[in-house]
Amino acid sequence: MNINPDYLLYAKSIIGMLAIANPLGAVPIFLSMTNDRTTLEKNQIARVTAISVAIILIVSIWAGTALLSFFGISISAFKTGGGLLILLMAISMLRARQSHTRQTPTEADEASEKESIAVVPLAIPIIAGPGAISLVIVDAHKAANFANWSILSIDVLVLAFLIWLALRLATPIGNKLGTTGLNIATRIMGLILAAIGIEMITSGLTQLLPGLAA
Repeated sequence: MNINPDYLLYAKSIIGMLAIANPLGAVPIFLSMTNDRTTLEKNQIARVTAISVAIILIVSIWAGTALLSFFGISISAFKTGGGLLILLMAISMLRARQSHTRQTPTEADEASEKESIAVVPLAIPIIAGPGAISLVIVDAHKAANFANWSILSIDVLVLAFLIWLALRLATPIGNKLGTTGLNIATRIMGLILAAIGIEMITSGLTQLLPGLAA
C-alpha cells in the first residue's frame, strides 16, 4: 500500500513537535514556577502559555523560510545547525535533565521572581524554544505550499491543546506519575528527538557536501 508522502510529513511533524515540546516534561517546571499561585492563576498561565506556543510556532511556519532567505541562510545549513541543537537537547532529555538551550539556571532564578511567566519563560524558550522553532521551519520548507502549511498549522494547534491540557492537569499528573514516571516519559521523548536531530544533521550535511552521499 502506497502512503501519501504528505501524510508522512504531517505524522513526523506532530511526533517531532510533541517530542521537542514535551508537554509532560514541562509539568514539573510548571509546578515549581507556580507553587505559590492560586488554582485560577495556574489555569490562566496554562491557557496563555498554550496560546503563546501556538502563535510562536505558526509564525515560524509561515515566515521562517522567508526569514532564512532574508539573512541568506541556506536550508541545508539551517538543517545541520538545527539538528545539532535538537541532538544536544535530546541528550539532556535522555539524562532526564533540562537542556541549557531551553533555560539556564540564572534564567530560572530570574523567572521565579517574575509576576507573569506564561509567555517568558514558559512558552519561550522552555516549550517553544530554538529547537522547536528550527524543527517547524524545516518541516515548513519541506511542505512548501499553502495547503501543507495550513495542515502543519493545525498540527501546531493540536500540540498547543495538549500543552494546555498537560499544564491544566499538572498537579494530578505530577502526583500520579511522580518524578520517575515523568523522567521515563522525558527519556522516551529524548530518544525520538535524538533520531530526528541526527536525521536533520545527515540530511543537511549531505546537501552541503554532496560527496558524502557518494
